[in-house]
Amino acid sequence: MDLSSLIEADRTLFSCFNGSDSLFLDGLTTTLTSGFTWIPLYMALLYLIIKNNETVAQIFLIVACSALCILLADGMADIIVKPLVGRWRPGNDPVFKYTVDVVNNLRGDDYGFFSAHAANTMSLAVFFCLLVRNRVFQFFMILWSLINCWTRLYLGLHYPGDVLVGLLWGIIAGFIAYLVWHKVYFKISPKLNYISSQYTSTGYSLTDIDVVIAVMVFTFAYAIIRSIII
Repeated sequence: MDLSSLIEADRTLFSCFNGSDSLFLDGLTTTLTSGFTWIPLYMALLYLIIKNNETVAQIFLIVACSALCILLADGMADIIVKPLVGRWRPGNDPVFKYTVDVVNNLRGDDYGFFSAHAANTMSLAVFFCLLVRNRVFQFFMILWSLINCWTRLYLGLHYPGDVLVGLLWGIIAGFIAYLVWHKVYFKISPKLNYISSQYTSTGYSLTDIDVVIAVMVFTFAYAIIRSIII
């Protein structure tokens, strides 16, 4: 299969996800794709870090590695790859944009390959999944990333190929950040060996993990209620 066939297949698949006649879904995706919507989740993750690490150095290391996730994911997408590849977002493509469903004229900047949203959210999800090591927490973090990816397709801001490459790079960026954390952490802290039904193997309280999950669920609920009201 040549490049033109891949691009055509990508556009065809994109049409399956893009838009609908539902004002509810328009409102839901617009709310969920906004970074401001997820501020409570980021604060809950910060709470989880502070509550379950004993020293300022440990806390700072995790915050720095979280920032590294964004630097690697967003930096690679927005600073290097998008200008270099120059692939139009669906809603900005001079030829294709007239067939794209766009909500509230939300088109983004010119280029969309690859998706920084996909890379950013997946890099953070992978990093925290490796850090915390709890299956329920992992499920919700990955779900959070995938829902963000779906909103980008629905809103016409990315093709599936943009999202897929973003997810793959996000996984790599998350692993890199975790390896940095792992290398530095055990130089400043004793080796972890938690054996308790109340903590994960890496020392994170299940009660505090539940707080993060609850915040995520309430944020989803807020987005749904807001979409119904508006």
